[in-house]
Formats: sequence, C-alpha cells, structure tokens
Amino acid sequence: MQRTLNYTITAKEQLLTIEQFLRLQGYSRHVISQLKHTENGILHNGNWARTTQTLQSSDTLTINIIENEASENIEPINIPIHIVYEDEDLLVLNKPADMPIHPSQGNYLNTLANGVAYYFASQKQPFIYRCINRLDRDTTGLLILAKHMLSGAILSQMMKERRISRTYLALVEGKPPAQGTITTPIGRKPGSTIERLIDYKNGESAITHYKLLKTAYDHSLIQLQLDTGRTHQIRVHMNSIGHPLLGDTLYNPETQLMKRQALHSQKLAFEHPITKDYMQFECPIPSDMCKILSPNN
Repeated sequence: MQRTLNYTITAKEQLLTIEQFLRLQGYSRHVISQLKHTENGILHNGNWARTTQTLQSSDTLTINIIENEASENIEPINIPIHIVYEDEDLLVLNKPADMPIHPSQGNYLNTLANGVAYYFASQKQPFIYRCINRLDRDTTGLLILAKHMLSGAILSQMMKERRISRTYLALVEGKPPAQGTITTPIGRKPGSTIERLIDYKNGESAITHYKLLKTAYDHSLIQLQLDTGRTHQIRVHMNSIGHPLLGDTLYNPETQLMKRQALHSQKLAFEHPITKDYMQFECPIPSDMCKILSPNN
C-alpha cells in the first residue's frame, strides 16, 4: 500500500520545522519515526529531508506512506463484506450479526478481519487491519477501518477525543423515559474476562445518552449516543436502569425474542482524517430488529 500526500506551506506555517508541521497535521510520533526510515518518506522541495529542517512559505512537502507488510495471523478468507464507503484512506463497512471483528480464541477464520484481508489480497495489496470503532460480535452496523498508519493514527486520536459521533439503535424491554443520560462508571466483573458491571469504586467513566423512539408491545426502540466507548457500555447501562436489551443473554438471561442482542450502529459522523471533509453515514435498521417492531410479529 502506498499513499502520497503533498503539502504547500503557507505564510502562517513558515519557520516551523518539518516535524512541527507534521505534528500539526495529526502525524503521531510513531508515524513520523516510520517515515524517517522509509526511502523518500519525507521530501522537502523534492529532496530527501530531515525533520529538523525549517520550512519557508511556498515550500512543498511530499510524504510517501509505504506499507509492504500485511497483518500477521489474519488468514484471508472469502467472507463477504459490505462496503458502504471507500477511498485511499479509509473504509466504512456495514457489519452483519454473528461476526467477530478480529480473530480470537475459537474464532480464527470467521471474522471481519479475515474477510477484509481477503478483499485486499484479491487485489494483491498488503493491508494492516486497523479497526477504529469496535463492535461486539452480534452488534450490527457501521464501523471504520483505517487503510494506512497515518489515517489510523488520526482516527484513533479522534476516537480518544470523542470527535467521532456514533449513534446506535437498540430494542429494550419495557418503556424507558422519553430521554435521559446515564453516567454510571463501568468496570470488569471480578472473575470474568467478558462481563462488565456498574462499578462506582474502580470503574471507568461512561456516558450514554438515549432517546425513546417507539414502543411496541412491552418493548421499545431507543436511539443512543456515546460520549465514551467502554466495553458493553450500552448493554450494561440500559440493564442498570431496568431496560436490558432484547436478545442479550449475557445481561438479560431470560430474553427470548431475538437470537442476538438488539443493537445496531446506525450512524457515524466525523471529519475525514486527511481531507478534513465532513463525513456522515447512516445504515438502515436490520431486518431482525424490524420484525420485532412489526405489528404483525
């Protein structure tokens, strides 16, 4: 994979060093270090350059991002992937239910990562798997993959700074209030590598905003937005206020209406990591959740 980026230095940017300029563009120290060890990774007015060199107005800076290696331990498998958007810097995918996002114990050949590896291998392109907003195995909907180390570094930083807006749909038991915000901290359940719980003493800050959209029978469709990204955040938070997700057998063992937790990544909105254009994507609610809401169900 190769991505070439060209910059023309403005009057406001003159007298910055190359490293200072790149840091302002979102280049991490790791990415800059990799570029230093890449042949023609950093060119100043067409010539190889050190990052300590000073820039002048109207100078050109050319960055060549070259990645010739693929992710280790991710075998390319012909698994269909649903691409919503693709450009030189990122992919936005619509993940189906019952698909882990990356290999783990017991799931080596059936993951989204395997399908993505096959997609790029079929084009004879190496690809390092960088998933930005992770989804549980049975959560459906939109997620972002970075296609190279720079977009990966910038998007990961955007996630940390809460600059990627994520909107979810969920089906929950009962009828919650019209809207609300849950701020209880979440921690790992002692003795479990998977389960999480509300933990006021050792838990990490977690903020979930929700809005009631529709009530059908004794369950409701809600829309949620996250200010944080804790593991199982929506599932734990909604369970904590007495409205667990349908199908979520981990936190709602008696549920029977669905074969998976009724959670869908509906919308993503963010600034493009390279072009800085505003990007917004929306993915329709999946059929199994629609069926629950249908009056004929």
